[in-house]
Amino acid sequence: MPNAASIAIDGPVASGKTAVGQRLASRLGWRFIDTGSMYRAVTLAALERGVPTDDGDALTDLAGCLEMKLVTDASGGRLLVGGKDVTDDLKGAAVERGVSQVSSVSGVREALVRQQRSVADGGSIVMVGRDIGTVVLPTADLKVYLTASAEVRARRRHLEVSRGDSPPGYRQVLDDLRRRDALDSGRADSPLRRAEDAVEIDTAGLDIDGVAEAILSLLESS
Repeated sequence: MPNAASIAIDGPVASGKTAVGQRLASRLGWRFIDTGSMYRAVTLAALERGVPTDDGDALTDLAGCLEMKLVTDASGGRLLVGGKDVTDDLKGAAVERGVSQVSSVSGVREALVRQQRSVADGGSIVMVGRDIGTVVLPTADLKVYLTASAEVRARRRHLEVSRGDSPPGYRQVLDDLRRRDALDSGRADSPLRRAEDAVEIDTAGLDIDGVAEAILSLLESS
């Protein structure tokens, strides 16, 4: 296996980053972190504590004091906040609606980027998010940008959320996804974009293993 120590995977919501990153990390025997889960954790904490998601100063203070820990398990990893496993609460509708606004706050991003870089320093890692190759790990050994049309991604997300109670319709999921794309790409601090040296992969016609194999081939040739 190559001597690479870090793989940065970026892309918009429902482009397959998390599933592919988990599969890739498992194949390589590396650690895995979905940085989006950390922004979701701040959003969840804000909702639970009554912190308005448009109060940048309060959100910055909250992000700076949250104690997050990633624990690897058979499913790829669990996120603990203050010792409590919040993993299963991070995909709720309220969190989904608020996370892009929370993640647009510069102070929140600064606090979490520091934690993310600290995690990366601990050894070989696959890290996924929206600003990994551009901001968090600009010197990553391999950078990949996953993409697919909004409609393809909305179908994926709709299937995912349809397993819960009172699931939203496909049109609502598509509208929410487009809104998030606009917020993530248009924010002033660390907007979603492909790093100049990242390899772009359209995941529309590929399953998880297909994308993972494509990235492994890139890693072997790097």
